[in-house]
Amino acid sequence: MKNTSPWWIRIPFFFFLIFGLTEFYIDSGDKPAFIEYPMVQLFLVMILLILIAIELIVKSVENVMFQTLPEDAKERYLNAQAKKWEWAWASRIYKKLLGSKPIEEEAEIILDHNYDGIKELDNKLPPWWVYLFYATILFGVVYLARFHVFNGYDQDLEYEMEVAEAQAAIEEYRKTAKDLVDVNTVTLLTDASDLKAGQVIFDTNCAVCHMADGGGGIGPNLTDPYWILGGGIKNVFKTISEGGRDGKGMIAWKQTLKPSEMAQVASYVLSFQGKTSANPKDAEGELWIDENAAEEKEAPEEMASDTTTVAMNE
Repeated sequence: MKNTSPWWIRIPFFFFLIFGLTEFYIDSGDKPAFIEYPMVQLFLVMILLILIAIELIVKSVENVMFQTLPEDAKERYLNAQAKKWEWAWASRIYKKLLGSKPIEEEAEIILDHNYDGIKELDNKLPPWWVYLFYATILFGVVYLARFHVFNGYDQDLEYEMEVAEAQAAIEEYRKTAKDLVDVNTVTLLTDASDLKAGQVIFDTNCAVCHMADGGGGIGPNLTDPYWILGGGIKNVFKTISEGGRDGKGMIAWKQTLKPSEMAQVASYVLSFQGKTSANPKDAEGELWIDENAAEEKEAPEEMASDTTTVAMNE
């Protein structure tokens, strides 16, 4: 019989197969199972010893049976073992792609040239090289037609597409990575879950100075439109993060609260605007007018005016 695979292939194959199945079925978190659980190491060592023992037993049985064979059977067995196993179809394809003549047929393609006993063979180009050359020609024709005849995308357009995809991926990531927010990127949160989380933070840390209804105590009133350090989500976020006025303002909370938590509590603080507290404190600071909100209100009026003018011209 032919020896299709030697022992030094069989043993590692089955060992790593069992090793892979062990890692797949045993939940060990971020660490490999054989590191997380010492028993797995013992199991794998036992498997390796068993595989080696099986090979030794099979080899011993084979040797004993070989000794019981007659001489002619031993010879046939040894000849069969000496034959190398190979893929016949793969060998045929390899020879066809190589395109070279066997040594015994080289006399058919030998040339008359003779350089100090060195003769030259008239071998054809290897078929694989010829096929590859034809493939490059076909690729060139398709490329020429697509990008130069039918005006396919160029490098500039490809760059713009990749940048747009990257920006979309960044925006998608920012939706779930709320702690990347800072004073420049923070926006007013309106989801009920964010406002509820902001209320919990406010009641725990801020209500003692600003009162639970935002009317103000030690700290200023949060229900009126007057602000000491500026209103709006960005200014309120900055005040919470960096703290109030030196010596008499509130402490900086950036070491205690996460950026997402500061955005939540800042949004909750702004929800007090326009509400009436039980015992409101006198207004402090300056009247805050949100310029962005004013521009948004003026924009529809300008559009209406432009529409009217066009209609009149017609």
